[in-house]
Amino acid sequence: MFSGIDEVDWASMEHAYGPADDVPELLRGLASDDPAEREAALDGMYGAVHHQGDVYACTLACIPFLFELVVDPGVQDRGGVVELLTSIGGFDLDEDDEAEIDEDEIEGAANYAMAAAAVTAGAGVFFELIADEDPGVRLAAPLALATLHRHPVRVLALLRERLPVEPDEEVRLALVEAAGRVALRHRPLAERVGKWLGLLASRADSPGLRLAALAQLARCSPDGLPGDVVPVVSGLLREMRSAPEESDGRVEPAGPGTGAPPGGIPAREDDEPEPGSDTTAPSAQAPAADSEPVEPIEPVEPVQAVDPEPVASAEAGRGEHVVTPTLVGQLRSLYAQENAGRGAPWAADLLRTLHVGLDDRVGDRTALLADQLRSPDRHQRIDAVRMSGGLIRAWRGPYEELVALVGEQLADPEPRLAEAASHVLEELFGLAAPAADALAARLAADPGGWVKTWAGGPPGLGSTVKALARLGDARAVPALAAALEREQVAHDVGFAVGCLGAAARPLAGVLRRRLADVELDENAYDRASPLLAGLTALRAGEATPEVLRVLRGAPEYRGAWLRTAALRALGAFGPAAREAVPELRALVRRPGTASATEAAEALWAASGDADTVLPVLIEGLESDQVHDRRSAAVALGALGPRAAVVAPRLRGLLAHDELWLRVDAAIALWEVSGRTRETVAALLTAWEQNRHVRVRVAECLARMGPVPEGSAAAHVLRSELVSVRRHNAMDGGYGSHDIHEDEKLLALCRQALRGAGKGSTP
Repeated sequence: MFSGIDEVDWASMEHAYGPADDVPELLRGLASDDPAEREAALDGMYGAVHHQGDVYACTLACIPFLFELVVDPGVQDRGGVVELLTSIGGFDLDEDDEAEIDEDEIEGAANYAMAAAAVTAGAGVFFELIADEDPGVRLAAPLALATLHRHPVRVLALLRERLPVEPDEEVRLALVEAAGRVALRHRPLAERVGKWLGLLASRADSPGLRLAALAQLARCSPDGLPGDVVPVVSGLLREMRSAPEESDGRVEPAGPGTGAPPGGIPAREDDEPEPGSDTTAPSAQAPAADSEPVEPIEPVEPVQAVDPEPVASAEAGRGEHVVTPTLVGQLRSLYAQENAGRGAPWAADLLRTLHVGLDDRVGDRTALLADQLRSPDRHQRIDAVRMSGGLIRAWRGPYEELVALVGEQLADPEPRLAEAASHVLEELFGLAAPAADALAARLAADPGGWVKTWAGGPPGLGSTVKALARLGDARAVPALAAALEREQVAHDVGFAVGCLGAAARPLAGVLRRRLADVELDENAYDRASPLLAGLTALRAGEATPEVLRVLRGAPEYRGAWLRTAALRALGAFGPAAREAVPELRALVRRPGTASATEAAEALWAASGDADTVLPVLIEGLESDQVHDRRSAAVALGALGPRAAVVAPRLRGLLAHDELWLRVDAAIALWEVSGRTRETVAALLTAWEQNRHVRVRVAECLARMGPVPEGSAAAHVLRSELVSVRRHNAMDGGYGSHDIHEDEKLLALCRQALRGAGKGSTP
């Protein structure tokens, strides 16, 4: 094995973390008899040689040696190597991709193409591996064939032949998944695959296999789903719950003479793809995952992919490999912990695949999740809670019943279930109203969860507190008051106060007192910013002396941020901050400083002194920094007609390259001139160019008054209201405020259209 490996000039190549001279050791580690060493080697391959799916020259050089590993029955854990090869070779570059490649990406694109060609050329070995003695190899081989082999008809025939004789339940599910993948990649085969999946869904004697067939049918041929798919799936879940549990989650092979093969149905001649059929179509890149994003235990804002440190890091020294901990090992441990006591750990993946396939059938998906949330099986309910979050995050619909059922999980003694429910409800803001009482009950029962502490950062509010506060429910106030009395205030307490609004007014005193006690040292920003955010939200003008103290004494370290937060607070206080006017005038007279625009905004709010403010904002509008120009435009809009003199300058910005600056300038132009035509045209263009500006655009249209019926603006707003997909839904990630922003957009669209037809056309 590995003949010629030492003749490759590995040192001349690089991977994600430097020279690739450690790759031979990683390859040899994959063949080790030591499980820990094999795990570390696989971790290193993913972490450095195939880092985040990248293909380097050293990745290409590994391919022949990886094929040697997968065909050697003496090598253990070959299934992981098959999966690695599938990932390396499974990238398809279509014509649209090729048109978008720039010069800097040419080498990378060439590597992907060469990897796909090299792995595809050797994909015939996976035919032999589909009957390998190692169940892990048999589990990985079907998807490798579906992804990499050039002859999909042969692959389908093999999948169907193997299914009746395959003894392992999870491998059978993989065979069905692979058939669905073939149908997605080669659309001319979708109808035939759909017929076969339909037969499996109705005739297979294993409920798991029937569920798998339905899931793949939803992905590749949704018209073939039964009309009563929800009760059918619910019945399968009940059947799976009542089935005897195997110690390893697998189904034992059927003995000779037992009749029907285990879990499969006999292949029928009349729907078998013809061996000589030419059905190969240009491949589209296969989906990277069959599930909507699942929130982490403690979600971040927004969720981002984590770039793990490779096992073989530069810091560890060349040739050294940290055996533990590895990312692969951590994922296996997490999977085992997550599925402890679960009879069919693969059921959740099947249900996620089914939900993705059902796509915009929100009614069916909601009904199915409601049934899962009533299940006596806690594992099914945990899955349903998380999938409910994914559904609501991406699609609009009536979710009152579903949210109430998620709220019921808060009282469950299983901590993972209650925690998952509170995290989902935290993202819902106003949509969490049906669970308000359940949230309040959990809050009262778990004061220890009001604030969460972390080893590497400031404390934060617990998800139950945030969920209730985001509802504007005053029952969250005691928890916030307790959080404000802690030695270190939770970093997000100010935002929670803002969500509560007037209900949080009793907290103004403690916010003011804590701000007065903040030491103005290098840690001042972390300590003061949550307090300033809370006072800003409450417009607590009585705190002007404490805010002025921070403004005057901000330290050098992150002082600009701290001064900006203080100035925003003074601006929010309005005339109640008149005590700060001399200080603000002094700052405004120092044009060109980073805080001049913020000081001008605060001065205008506190004194209405347009003559002093206007020159500063005009200068900001001429800044070479887009951020400063945007801030100046927004501030000028607040002056209204008093800033009419800047209308030509704002009009000139409507052709700027930066979209957000165009939007801010268009809105300010309307605010200072009162003329709608130019503003509406610019805003509607931005609406189509970038979905993330839509809330800001709709906000302006709503302030303009009822949008005339038949206008372009009315058409755009009504089209948004009838869309089932949330405007900011993303594949593979999400932000903690996505649902809130989308619901705000819908409310603004309705407000802008209210009474449509009564005004003149913009």
